[in-house]
Amino acid sequence: MELRPAAAQNWKALIRLKVGDDQAHFVASNLYSIAEAQFGFDDDEGHCDFHPFGAYVDDQPVGFVMYCINFDHSRFQAFIARLMVDGQFQGRGYGREIMQLVLKSFREDERIRNVGISYEPENEVARKLYASLGFVEPGEMVDGETLAALKLR
Repeated sequence: MELRPAAAQNWKALIRLKVGDDQAHFVASNLYSIAEAQFGFDDDEGHCDFHPFGAYVDDQPVGFVMYCINFDHSRFQAFIARLMVDGQFQGRGYGREIMQLVLKSFREDERIRNVGISYEPENEVARKLYASLGFVEPGEMVDGETLAALKLR
């Protein structure tokens, strides 16, 4: 698997990726995410830049991930805002593989001490995946979603 930045040459293929109908309420569309990435996010601790990527297996896009970075943030220097695997490619471990690649890149950057992620409270598949990767729920909600945190250093 390889993560490739969303760009002029691949964004149309990435927006065609869709989760199953029963999961559509769990994640924003890739089109929305790519649009959102153009602007970033501002909060009390500064600006967070979004980084959207397509996940590819043998040149076939199978998923999408987007994270934001703010090295000056006191709590989360990286936050995974989106993760999805296309419905026809689910059940093959691609979600875990995408997360492992993202976390590997975070571990290689000494400026990233803590990683956050959030998900719909009823999304048990996401909860189990993130917990298996070391994320812990501190008992907080973010915009109606369950927050989980991973301490890297």
